[in-house]
Amino acid sequence: MSLTTTNRLKLLLTTGLAATIVGTAAACTPTEDSPATPWAPAPTTSSQANAQSSPKSQTSDYSHLLLQAEDVSIPPDSFTTRSATANPDGQSGASTLFVNADDTRAIADTILIYPDASTATATLKQAAAAVSTMVAGGKPEPVPVGLGGTVISGTAPDGSKAVTLLMYTQGRAVVRLEFDSNPDDPVSPQTVASVGRMQQVALRIGLPERE
Repeated sequence: MSLTTTNRLKLLLTTGLAATIVGTAAACTPTEDSPATPWAPAPTTSSQANAQSSPKSQTSDYSHLLLQAEDVSIPPDSFTTRSATANPDGQSGASTLFVNADDTRAIADTILIYPDASTATATLKQAAAAVSTMVAGGKPEPVPVGLGGTVISGTAPDGSKAVTLLMYTQGRAVVRLEFDSNPDDPVSPQTVASVGRMQQVALRIGLPERE
């Protein structure tokens, strides 16, 4: 496995953990030093060996493929964009953080773009095997969103918030959606699936199979 592939997997697992929600009076604030999540490397494949981005892909801006605040504003919640990053940590992709009006819910939407669908699928399998360390009281379950859709719901390891993670691939993209809320107010499975499918459609329409 190349160093670039390793970095992308760690980025996929840790991006989005910045949203911290404590009661209705607290704000969702980014934490820059979130620890990397351990993961078990899979056997290297030819597609993974070629996962290093070309100069063209490194300079591409994929932000237009992300959902917008109005897309995730499903009543009764209304969300605004708190932050957005193109090619986070130099990796091909984009990430954005949405928060609701009273800072009691947050949605982190991250997409990472790979050279081909097989590399994206291999990365998702590794990431899905590691997400249980990020969510207490839940186990990965299949969900009919994208390819290899996996969802896990529970709480943060310290019990400070309810967390639901949804991960899947669409073509050569890996999607990671994190839904954070107060511990006694988890996001509904219907909302998670709805947002996930909207992001899937956006990628299906907007992301070419090759650069």
